[in-house]
Amino acid sequence: MDDHPDILPKLDIDKTTSEISNFIESSLIESNTQGLVLGLSGGLDSSITAILCSQVVNKDKILGLVMPSKNTPSADVNDAVRLAEDLGINHQLIPIDLLIEPVIAACRESLGNNYIKMAIANLKPRMRMMVLYYHANTMNRLVVGTGNRTELLVGYFTKYGDGGVDILPIGGLYKTDVRLIAKYLEVPQKILNKEPTAGLWPGQTDEGELGIKYGILDKILYLLSEKKMNENETAEKLKTSIDEVVKVKIMMLAAEHKLKTPPIPQIIR
Repeated sequence: MDDHPDILPKLDIDKTTSEISNFIESSLIESNTQGLVLGLSGGLDSSITAILCSQVVNKDKILGLVMPSKNTPSADVNDAVRLAEDLGINHQLIPIDLLIEPVIAACRESLGNNYIKMAIANLKPRMRMMVLYYHANTMNRLVVGTGNRTELLVGYFTKYGDGGVDILPIGGLYKTDVRLIAKYLEVPQKILNKEPTAGLWPGQTDEGELGIKYGILDKILYLLSEKKMNENETAEKLKTSIDEVVKVKIMMLAAEHKLKTPPIPQIIR
């Protein structure tokens, strides 16, 4: 049971999907590109992004790349391939470990025991980004990201990895919104019911790594970012602990650099 059902305003799904469709179409026109390339993980975000893209762009102008690692469940691979087939878009299966393992081995050899688990894990999304851009460059297409607003605000993405894209069609949607859109688009129930994971290592889940459930995280983020409430006001409004709100605020502050282009000093002539 949701104790705070009215914190996030009700989403006008028809209007929202139309706005996203217009955004995708105008992005193609403005960039003078010939189509789209996106990664398909078999998860919710990439699935609804692919569906929304397929409703705007000719199917033969969309390429979905399925790039599993050894940590990726076979069910996710099958779901990603099945989605591409159901949508009628071109797809390729590229096992990312074949590309990344030599890089990881070289890093460990050069760093000895000084390598860090997260730094190594982040090499995978960065390699996926390189593969996406290789295909996009060869076909004059845009790379479509699948990140949502929740992930962006707390920095739950790899800089120049899954954050290295040309457009983010669902970047304005909280995870709660994503689920509503997914139901509206009739995303398969098995995808809807999956526990979100970035697949960085065996057993890794989004909520486990973030240390908070998406339901409460979205509400905290909305009050802090959209309503401009401070931490105490947010905690009181949600009847949750101030420590939890402060934790989210710290994540937001730490993520700010990931949402900006590299800073450039102003040169006075």
